[in-house]
Amino acid sequence: MKKQFIKVVLSCAVVVSSITSCKKSSSSKDVSRATGWKINAKEGGFQHNSDFKEQVTAPGLVFIEGGTFTKGKVQDDVMHDWNNTPTQQHVQSFYMDETEVTNKMYLQFLDYLKSVYPPENPKYANIYVGALPDTLVWRNRLGFNETMTNNYLRHPGYAEYPVVGVNWVQATQFAEWRTDRVNELMLEKEGYLDSEAKYKALSGETEGTFSTEAYLNRPESVYGGQIDSLQGKMQKDSISVFAKRSSGVILPEYRLPTETEWEYAAQANAGTREYNNYRGRKKYPWEGDYTRNGQRVGRGDQLANFKQGKGDYGGIAGWSDDGADITNAVMSYKPNDLGLYDMAGNVSEWVADVYRPIVDDEISDFNYYRGNIYMKPAIGEDGKVNILRDSVVYDTLPNGKIVAVNLPGEIKMVAVDEKETYLRTNFSSSDNRGYRDGEPGSTRFYDKFNEADGDEQNKKSMYNSPNNKIERDSVGKFVRNYDKSNFRTSLINNEVRVYKGGSWRDRAYWLDPAQRRYQPQYMATDDIGFRCAMSRVGSKSKSKNKTARGKKVK
Repeated sequence: MKKQFIKVVLSCAVVVSSITSCKKSSSSKDVSRATGWKINAKEGGFQHNSDFKEQVTAPGLVFIEGGTFTKGKVQDDVMHDWNNTPTQQHVQSFYMDETEVTNKMYLQFLDYLKSVYPPENPKYANIYVGALPDTLVWRNRLGFNETMTNNYLRHPGYAEYPVVGVNWVQATQFAEWRTDRVNELMLEKEGYLDSEAKYKALSGETEGTFSTEAYLNRPESVYGGQIDSLQGKMQKDSISVFAKRSSGVILPEYRLPTETEWEYAAQANAGTREYNNYRGRKKYPWEGDYTRNGQRVGRGDQLANFKQGKGDYGGIAGWSDDGADITNAVMSYKPNDLGLYDMAGNVSEWVADVYRPIVDDEISDFNYYRGNIYMKPAIGEDGKVNILRDSVVYDTLPNGKIVAVNLPGEIKMVAVDEKETYLRTNFSSSDNRGYRDGEPGSTRFYDKFNEADGDEQNKKSMYNSPNNKIERDSVGKFVRNYDKSNFRTSLINNEVRVYKGGSWRDRAYWLDPAQRRYQPQYMATDDIGFRCAMSRVGSKSKSKNKTARGKKVK
């Protein structure tokens, strides 16, 4: 009996000690390992979101775990572009839109701009107009396509079809708008904003709207300085409470995916992975070497919307090969192994990168991207971040289209200068689009003391593309100055962007995720759309490994 009693007492002691140790370990996150001070103490001091677990998946996105893959590797270079040389790349985890941005999604963007910045107001006249897709892309000199010209964007029959006629600049502006709207909702859910805040901005009850970067840098400026009256349940004793990046509430920005991210996501190698290696090569975003479904259910159906042959955009009437002649509603075909729809066919898609024929993996094989222009917030005379109160900054594109670069209430951004670049080894200038392939230092004519005029210098540059200029005369009319030079040898410059994936107009050859083409960023077509992406912050993986990393081995 004594032995049994001793065993019971010892076991109870073990349980009590384990409970005590659990309490200690659970509360250790509220004590600084650097100083021993309390974190998040009621008395004050350092405050930190110790309960943050992981980034939430934002609306419309799918999580994609990063990894290594072979970018490029086209089997047959029929076009002889020599721009798909295989390179080994690593991609960090990120999120990507499940589908291409649809007409309905883009119409919500247009409706918002029209409500908040009414085009009848001369000050805002070009904001809404500059965001409108070019519906004339459907016209053909020898084709009757007026039905799409008049109906494709706005008719509910095309609501879930991918938006087209959107140039690269407009696509990036949609992503910026989407970032602000989603973060506005996140702050509302967490109690930092009142539920009516976003609708008051829409109805004009506030003098401005919400900007994520403005909120993070100068929260008192948001909603035209009326944010105090739009506080949520987090407000304490009539004192406004604002979220910060450290709060873990603000999501990273929506943006166009990089070319590397897009190709990695389209390949969807998750289904061909075995023992940490990739088995074989995927020619398409799905398994197999053919465009038709080989599975028992739906055998013989086309797996994407593309051009079958000369004059064959869908198949024979009554038994269509792919169910579409132009674009098709998103989710009409099976997703790839990552759950992404239409990564081949339907429409090609803009990506973020500036085009160059060669991928310079000698400089970077980690999150490769060409197009970095490093900016910083402008600081006013009062030492605070400069907010564009009522002014709108416009830019005139080479085709004459006027687009808004900065909207009222946003932060004014300027290029980084010597304060950020001095004695750095990782970057030395703000604009890195032509680094090692297009800037003066990468040409054989490089002479840092050259004082030749602009046109003479352009003749000697690596990519001397046409330089068309558009200006306004004294009465405000556009004067279009076309480049008539006979010495142009390229269409490549820093304003040319990559687009990926085959479209409803393309043959099966272009469905290969490795294929890459380019288009001036101000041009739009009837077969190029886009989808958004978002960076992942924190852990690489959402799933926990069976063997916990970081634990001491006994």
